[in-house]
Amino acid sequence: MNISIVHASSGTVPYTVTLRDDSGHTWLADEPVEAGGADIGPSPHHLLLSALGACTAITLQMYAARKQWPLSAIAVELRFNSAGTPANGNDIARAIALQGDLTDEQRERLLQIANACPIHKVLTGEVRIATTLQANP
Repeated sequence: MNISIVHASSGTVPYTVTLRDDSGHTWLADEPVEAGGADIGPSPHHLLLSALGACTAITLQMYAARKQWPLSAIAVELRFNSAGTPANGNDIARAIALQGDLTDEQRERLLQIANACPIHKVLTGEVRIATTLQANP
């Protein structure tokens, strides 16, 4: 199994965080201006939704390609707590649009596959987070 590693670091710019992974990719996270950030990157909630959206689209592409189904495009829209923060837990609404000459049975199977994408499984399963403090470098 491949272990995913992401490093997050911030400096003097309030709320702007530089993220980099073990593959050499670098990206930013930030808060919107109204929350005191510079709005130069997506918020943490947007990053969470983007992980689910990307995983959903990639998983569906892989499955359809393996089955040689005529799936030509996928659009995934995600919303976090769109009706406000619930009393318990959180809600993510996901709407998937599939393009291609697919049968009703294929479309239904793709919905099942979307619900089995790895990030969906992480978000709907038990997640444990072990946090430690490291010594100053």
